[in-house]
Amino acid sequence: MPSHSATAALSEPRADSVSPLLELTGVSHRYDGQAAVQDVAFDMRPGEVVCLLGPSGCGKTTLLRIVAGLEALQQGELRFGGELLAATGRPHVPPEKRSVGLAFQDSALFPHLSVLDNVTFGLKGLPGRQRRERALALLEQLGMADYAAAFPHTLSGGQQQRVALARALAPSPQLMLLDEPYSSLDARLRDRIRDDTLHVLKKVGAGTLLVTHDPEEAMFMADRIVLMRGGRIVQMGTPQQLYCAPQDPFVVTFFGEVNRLEGEVRGGYVHTAVGPVETQLDEGSRALVLVRPEALRVVEIEAPASHEHHSHVLMARLLGRTSLLHLCVHGIEGQEAHMHARVPGVFLPQEGQAVQVSLDPSQAFVFAADDDAGELL
Repeated sequence: MPSHSATAALSEPRADSVSPLLELTGVSHRYDGQAAVQDVAFDMRPGEVVCLLGPSGCGKTTLLRIVAGLEALQQGELRFGGELLAATGRPHVPPEKRSVGLAFQDSALFPHLSVLDNVTFGLKGLPGRQRRERALALLEQLGMADYAAAFPHTLSGGQQQRVALARALAPSPQLMLLDEPYSSLDARLRDRIRDDTLHVLKKVGAGTLLVTHDPEEAMFMADRIVLMRGGRIVQMGTPQQLYCAPQDPFVVTFFGEVNRLEGEVRGGYVHTAVGPVETQLDEGSRALVLVRPEALRVVEIEAPASHEHHSHVLMARLLGRTSLLHLCVHGIEGQEAHMHARVPGVFLPQEGQAVQVSLDPSQAFVFAADDDAGELL
């Protein structure tokens, strides 16, 4: 467990008086005898955006397919709007019998239908005029009204994704399921489309379950994140909770690069090359300290008389909004560490420049040294 506890102050209030839109309890799933999902449980409220986040093969898409009805539930329970929808041994309810909208990486638009006809396809129960009005309103919200008469092959990838989202939202589903819908788009287009998507989802009030492997996308889109690894939930909570109060080394490493330090606990602190870090671990135990690059404060200084034992710059690179520094850090107790620091703006000291390095302890996380920090370290 980390030395930084997940305090109540980090929790956003939830309307627990509102019945969950979706509840999963004890859900497990196997493919050819191999566990893909193991004992997963979480819920989501109406209008809430919940993100299933994790590396490839962690089970997040399998969970989404189970919720959608594309995979029959093997073990556990799934409740929708308080009613039991699927459970071990119960007959399978197919996707068309569930009030869900689906949008995947492949937009899968009907090539022989116009944009407007693609969106109205799922609205056969409404009169023609209402179908058209509903479709055009959604296309307008997503910036695609001018392309209503166009055909999918004339659209860009981003435009096709917008149409696919409009088609999924047209029947007013209670729950939207999005599986890596932006991963095939370039970075700038992806940012714009997911911003538009979030605004539309919040406006229509649909609960949304989103699958992604991108931590930044999860933090931008989600009210809550369910971080998975090896078919299990590692931690779930608000983006702020996962980033500021990680409960496992894997959580820290998944959200970005870290500096890895080790030390011994003495007097309630782990003493590292960048200073002491407070911890609740037992006295004398070995500790793993994970420090984010943005936690390091770097100031140029005149080189001390002894050039052998002072912190200095090994390399500096401008990455646009930040500068990345490779540092050789020397602690006051003789520790030495090669560390990376990220500094806002343009800050490019020369190689060999003497620096003073200090630490923002809120971005340093302590775990027992035998904790598994995962393959991302």
